[in-house]
Amino acid sequence: QVQLVESGGGSVQAGGSLRLSCAVSRATVSNYCMGWFRQAPGKEREGVATINSDGITNYANSVKDRFTISRDNAKNTLFLQMNSLKPEDTAMYYCAADPWYGGSCSPARYVYNYWGQGTQVTVSS
Repeated sequence: QVQLVESGGGSVQAGGSLRLSCAVSRATVSNYCMGWFRQAPGKEREGVATINSDGITNYANSVKDRFTISRDNAKNTLFLQMNSLKPEDTAMYYCAADPWYGGSCSPARYVYNYWGQGTQVTVSS
């Protein structure tokens, strides 16, 4: 069973930065669609960013030019660098994975079979 463990969340002021990490075990990140999702209280879980085996990335419009998804194949770890954080970025952030079959990775949460437990990000104004 693939295991994902997120870390790096915390509380920051608006304009600040955080770097989330997702340690992956029992799977090779370079063979999977990897994604970051977030869920704010009372809202549905939404896709934030994805990266496929070719390194092609996709971002939600709300985070483009502020967030960067990347992976370290040697460490089998996924990252999300978040800059210029806004209060509306406050949410629980989840790492997700699903085997890659080619093409871009979907931002739809129902596609992903493996999930981490989440890490909380709180941005104050």
